[in-house]
Amino acid sequence: MRRILLLALLAGALGAHAQRFVCGRVKSGSIELTASSLYSAATPGFDLNSVPDVAPKSCSSDKPFFFSVALPEGSYRVTVILGAGQPSTTTVWAEARRLMLEKVSVKARASVTRAFDVNLRVPEIAGDVTQRVRLKPREVGNLDWDNKLTLEFNGDRPGFRSLTIEPIAEPTVYLAGDSTVVDQDVEPWAAWGQMLPRFFRPGVVVANHAESGETIRSFETERRLAKVMSLIQRGDYLFIQFGHNDQKPNAVSLDDYKKLLAEYIAQTRAKGATPVLVTSMNRRTFDAAGKITNSLGGYPDAVREVAAAQRVALIDLNAMSKTLFEAMGPEGSLKAFMHYPANAFPNQIQAIGDDTHFNTYGAYELARCVVRGIREAKLPLRKFLTKDIPDFDPSKPDPQADFSLPATPIPPKTANVMKVPQI
Repeated sequence: MRRILLLALLAGALGAHAQRFVCGRVKSGSIELTASSLYSAATPGFDLNSVPDVAPKSCSSDKPFFFSVALPEGSYRVTVILGAGQPSTTTVWAEARRLMLEKVSVKARASVTRAFDVNLRVPEIAGDVTQRVRLKPREVGNLDWDNKLTLEFNGDRPGFRSLTIEPIAEPTVYLAGDSTVVDQDVEPWAAWGQMLPRFFRPGVVVANHAESGETIRSFETERRLAKVMSLIQRGDYLFIQFGHNDQKPNAVSLDDYKKLLAEYIAQTRAKGATPVLVTSMNRRTFDAAGKITNSLGGYPDAVREVAAAQRVALIDLNAMSKTLFEAMGPEGSLKAFMHYPANAFPNQIQAIGDDTHFNTYGAYELARCVVRGIREAKLPLRKFLTKDIPDFDPSKPDPQADFSLPATPIPPKTANVMKVPQI
């Protein structure tokens, strides 16, 4: 019943029908897009100082471009007809670099229709301006926390002919975690949570509430858990992955960690939703024999113990990542983590040597591990997984040389020296 009421409210916000935006000429009931269609709070349009070439039935560019529309908090289905006058390969990112569509190729003057579901959120809890998530400075102005849906069209001459946005009410997968899960908004950092939407078909939506620097306790004290609990409903899921920060000195003891895991589980079940525990992936710490060593202490085992005791589904990303990184090897795994020489990216001065955070390749491979875990746990939402990518064997990672995703332009707010995000 709540979902039906929510859908009705969202439909009222959007109008009686879904909004359909068409490049060039329009039919009745559609909104025409031109080179002058620029975003404002009152007007949907091209955003972030990017305007594509607009022709009849085609919005395309030789650079990434963004389209935004102001919308209330909730979930939406985006149906996009891709294609342009020239051959194109389009990747679509949503909000703060959530991967929605991956390298969809379309021949010249042809078209391909694709759909995906995306979640929008705001800091206010249950609409109360006095009750808000305590955002970190890096989150202020972040595309994940504003009052609009932003889509990025990227790739080789990316383009679309039309796009339709409509409110939906369907099962939601909420993510709670740290910077190894969060939507990393600055290239070249990435985390598995922002890659996960790519692996789902319409019918389930991912709402990534993870944030850098979080412990299982700070996620609660900053009211992030309260935010999730204000939204989560029967039939939804909460994936919980903490440990990297909890195991640091004077952070969260193992006993408190287990108690808090049990509290998260109880709150989720009280809402009629399904908790799923995820063990933290390993860091890139190899011994002389080329085997990954445990840098997370007893925290992965604590998750396993609580999952068994509470009879909660477990995705053992810690075990799968060990297999994955050892298959890559000490040298090959450098290409999955944040290891780059100085000046490899705009605004980067210092060399980066980070054995905890991932680039897009590493995050993508870990997301594939999570997808494998969803199948192994036989979660009902597995029926919504995409059919175009086969099951994943962590001992046989995708060749890094064959992997590529178009880089999102670094936001203007980025400092002159790129800083490693908090874990």
